[in-house]
Amino acid sequence: MQRRAFLQSAAMAAATRLRLLADTPMPTATLGKSGLKVSRYVVGGYHMNVQGEKVATAIIHRAIDLGVNFFDSANQYHKGQSDEIYGRALAGGRRQKVMLMTKCEKYSRDEAMKLLEEQLRRMKTDYLDLWQCHQVSEHREVDQILGPGGSLEAFVLAKKQGKVRHIGFTGHRDPAIHLRLLGATDAWETVQMPINLIDPHYLSFIRNVLPEARKKGLGVLAMKSNAMGAITKNNVAQIADCLRFTWSQDIDTLVSGAETVEQLENNVLVLKTLTKMSGPEISALLEKTRKGQTGSKIERYKRPENQASCCGMHRDGDPG
Repeated sequence: MQRRAFLQSAAMAAATRLRLLADTPMPTATLGKSGLKVSRYVVGGYHMNVQGEKVATAIIHRAIDLGVNFFDSANQYHKGQSDEIYGRALAGGRRQKVMLMTKCEKYSRDEAMKLLEEQLRRMKTDYLDLWQCHQVSEHREVDQILGPGGSLEAFVLAKKQGKVRHIGFTGHRDPAIHLRLLGATDAWETVQMPINLIDPHYLSFIRNVLPEARKKGLGVLAMKSNAMGAITKNNVAQIADCLRFTWSQDIDTLVSGAETVEQLENNVLVLKTLTKMSGPEISALLEKTRKGQTGSKIERYKRPENQASCCGMHRDGDPG
């Protein structure tokens, strides 16, 4: 009898889960001054292809069924294969149902324009809804992007030509890089950055970049809610708490990877049943995570503590 009761309970839980996934509307937000109305969950372009194209395609199609309308990719993901998978997976009219973004790590105008044509070909589309300057990490890269013949010229030109609808930039190494790009021009419409429950304790994007992005009206895409898996791996918090914390910040949407359809459904279920953390909840959680392992040992993508930076930021991320 105990086994029968357990199986009945599990079946009821599975049925409830499927009903919530199917019947609960997908939360949406306006992506800053781009004006795009996007799902608050974006399928990350890297992780979905870890298990191969068949699984990646299943993830894309299931995401659309669940109400996701925004999909992420990048030239660097699997040597361009992520772009190509989207091109095949969105055939048959699906491309017209979604917004598609990819990213460019070339920082000169000519290289960026050349890559854009390749990405459009791979993705089998005439335009991108969002094209982002990818993974800007060093001040010398900022100099190149903003200088004569830099990739900013390509991004502005591509938008003028109608090959991309909106433009932005991404990065995760140092908030000072984001602040330079934000302050240099009003051309950017979006910014993508790490937003997680460890970030406020070291080189914080939440404290330093997020308020400035909002002041300028940029759309904010969060990423690395689980610090590339390090938060759960180190038993800092569970994945649901990571997602809930990030969605409780002043962001528009979260780019999050899933390696299986089940992982995708679990992530979407957290969003569709989300109750935002209160201010006291967030403060208590950050006080707890402050006492644990922080910095580049967890957020391995950030500038190591022993490397100097011109921004003068202290451990807590406050400008010095």
